Amino acid sequence: MSDRIVDAKVIVTCPGRNFVTLKLTTADGVTGLGDATLNGRELAVATYLQEYVCPLLLGRDPAQINDTWQYLYRGAYWRRGPVTMASIAAVDMALWDIKAKTAGMPLYQLLGGRARDGVTVYGHANGRDIPEVLDEVAAFLERGYKAVRVQVGIPGLGAVYGVSKDRTFYEPATGTDRPEETRWSTEAYLHFVPQLFAAVRDRFGFDFHLLHDAHHRLTPTEAAKFGKRIEEYDLFWLEDPTPAEAQDAFRIIKQHTTTPIAVGEVFNTIWDCHQLISERLIDFIRVTPVHAGGVSHVKRIVEFADLYGVRSGFHGATDMSPVCMAAAIHLDMSIANFGLQEYMHHTEETNAVFRHAYYFADGCLHPGDEPGLGVTLDEELAATFPYRRAYLPVNRLLDGTMFHW
Repeated sequence: MSDRIVDAKVIVTCPGRNFVTLKLTTADGVTGLGDATLNGRELAVATYLQEYVCPLLLGRDPAQINDTWQYLYRGAYWRRGPVTMASIAAVDMALWDIKAKTAGMPLYQLLGGRARDGVTVYGHANGRDIPEVLDEVAAFLERGYKAVRVQVGIPGLGAVYGVSKDRTFYEPATGTDRPEETRWSTEAYLHFVPQLFAAVRDRFGFDFHLLHDAHHRLTPTEAAKFGKRIEEYDLFWLEDPTPAEAQDAFRIIKQHTTTPIAVGEVFNTIWDCHQLISERLIDFIRVTPVHAGGVSHVKRIVEFADLYGVRSGFHGATDMSPVCMAAAIHLDMSIANFGLQEYMHHTEETNAVFRHAYYFADGCLHPGDEPGLGVTLDEELAATFPYRRAYLPVNRLLDGTMFHW
């Protein structure tokens, strides 16, 4: 009889922020880890895994990754959605971790081998005002980064997405009893942010990639006008300019600007981005293994995107654990249409719980050569960081109307 899964364990820990991890163990004693973290709704996924998925995994052959994926996706009948897809993602990552460990090689080798020397990443430079942002950009460039995302506080607004109190670690999920509420003015944003881009290019020039996230807050017309206005600053991409539920809205943006568009960190399946990719309405697809069905499904998405000249730009914020970060890096190393990888530092506590082989050098992440994903979970240490409920913020316009966060 071939090897079988004999244990499936869900581990919830909060070393600075909440993470949900699936640990699978085979009869041969090989373990695999998968990330199932859904920021602000972690226990929904933990329960889905514990009550409905883990019992189905016991006795299954860990080598049958594709069959297990379809079994959990098609077999549930209720398909897609963030909770279901994060759960499937955790199983898929863990099974790929086991397969690569059994083969005695890092995962990227099983995915086709090395396609580049390293994974170019971008850092997050943010500040309350333009001078603070410029100082942060300088710090990233001095550390060897080749790409930097910039976000700035807007005069008259108390809190703005992407601007953190802690310059090193950005964690938006903070409210424990109720979500934090922020106020927003699109008019103030559109007036001020181009001044930031001008200041960055004036001080640092054009020898690095410059990025910015609008965080779904513009209408298609506003995004088209904004993208055209900032073309002279040569952004590598403008991220999430407008909500992506209406995919044909991006046609309006593309008809008016050549500023590249990146979308997809909240997407769960290939169907969420099918039209955007096939009609070339975006330039970068930002899905991540934890939210979009694991290594197997993200690989399918980026291979589909490659047919239309759309490149990868995987989400890499701290709402994915080092397990998912490792999975993303292994995919980045192996795919043909790699674009850029987001990289936000985890806290020292998180890195102690999730010891990992990947490392940063010369503006790139490198996966290391350990078999599998190259991540080890310290369960005893994880147990010392109990779950703490935390909500993502909500956003209102200045008149109190609920708006996109």
